[in-house]
Amino acid sequence: MDKEEQEHKQFLEQQLEWCKKHDRILEEIEMKLHGMKKIAQYALDHELTAIETDQLNGQLNELKREVHFLEKQLYSVVH
Repeated sequence: MDKEEQEHKQFLEQQLEWCKKHDRILEEIEMKLHGMKKIAQYALDHELTAIETDQLNGQLNELKREVHFLEKQLYSVVH
């Protein structure tokens, strides 16, 4: 394998790693969003007290912060 082929192979390997990292981050985001959906559906299906509503809002806000953190990781990955 000549130098150009080696460089091309290395580039493709780097691209593959970049894709794998993005895939992992997107999977984590999907799990967080699914959790948010479950909380929202629970709130729709049940009559909640003010305290329960506050607790669920706190959980939603935490998941939202985690999603934003993951999004930042997603866009900070340079290929």
